[in-house]
Amino acid sequence: MILTALGLMSGTSLDGVDVAMIETDGRQIKALGPSGYRAYTAAERSLLREALADAVQIERREARPGRVRDAEHVVTAAHAEAIAAFLAQNRLMPEDIDIVGFHGQTVLHRPERRLTVQIGDAAALAKAVHIPVMHDFRAADVDFGGQGAPLVPVYHRALAQSLSRPGPIAVVNIGGVSNITYIDGDDVLIACDTGPGNALLDDFMHRTTGQAFDQDGRVAEQGTPDEAWIAGALALPFFALPPPKSLDRNDFAALRLGDASPADGAATLTAFTAAAIARIAPLLPKPPASWIVCGGGARNHTMMRMLRQRVAPASVESADALGWSADAIEAQAFGFLAVRGMKGLPLSYPTTTGVPFPMTGGVIARP
Repeated sequence: MILTALGLMSGTSLDGVDVAMIETDGRQIKALGPSGYRAYTAAERSLLREALADAVQIERREARPGRVRDAEHVVTAAHAEAIAAFLAQNRLMPEDIDIVGFHGQTVLHRPERRLTVQIGDAAALAKAVHIPVMHDFRAADVDFGGQGAPLVPVYHRALAQSLSRPGPIAVVNIGGVSNITYIDGDDVLIACDTGPGNALLDDFMHRTTGQAFDQDGRVAEQGTPDEAWIAGALALPFFALPPPKSLDRNDFAALRLGDASPADGAATLTAFTAAAIARIAPLLPKPPASWIVCGGGARNHTMMRMLRQRVAPASVESADALGWSADAIEAQAFGFLAVRGMKGLPLSYPTTTGVPFPMTGGVIARP
């Protein structure tokens, strides 16, 4: 049965809430609908950054220390506003939507402690929008010893089925953290986080220039990467680990660039992200023949250029170039995952998160 789902995503880059509609049976994509976006205000982003710092002390998934509780209210309200605006703009009613896929905002991800925390009150959201809400997608995977991330690979595979090109194909999402889905035919699906995405770069830009991010990679384009620093960073144990593996947004926050200028610092961190993505290739069964990039990093022209240099002769293109939506793809994915969760279909696999067996997930909150 084909269902209409609204997927929501608030990523580790802390920029805002993406909304996207998808029609699917949980296996194939019948249609992709419109998408929308609700940006976080500067004050909301500041609160979320404070909440990330306070979340380090969380020992139980239910705990909301310090500013985390305030941030949860803000995240829930922002998602409700995003849905209301989306429905109004597209002349839709709540009854037109079967399910909402609500990821929430990750504030802590420690799978080695069987702990992953996404804030957002699904019950309050369901009541506010008058639509059932599927949430808590990662907990079951982590409870059974999986990494709990990435979860988007099953959606990437559904998208890749529409492409007529030789494999292997790598779909790279560059958000706050970067992750990869490796697809080779219908049977091979491998996934993992590869390293930093935009988080280190965004934090550096915020700290040194006051800008939220490096628009189009313009600042990095003017600088020179510190290759010795990058080589040292790539020597960290994480990068030698085979898939599956996952990261918290702040796992590399302790890395410091010293007295680098904004341009050189941005160039170094952008090149670090590209090099970390390329570093996964030798750990895969075969080098990808093509790389498809989505997420905020797909709009960073300098990052795309650096990635092309690192993985040549393979092709590198943005998801938009294929008619996919680089911006909406993760929101679409959580609509897709919500339908899979409703039907008890797997969201994760041993080769994507390291869970012992294919694992479904998600919990439904009803209005």
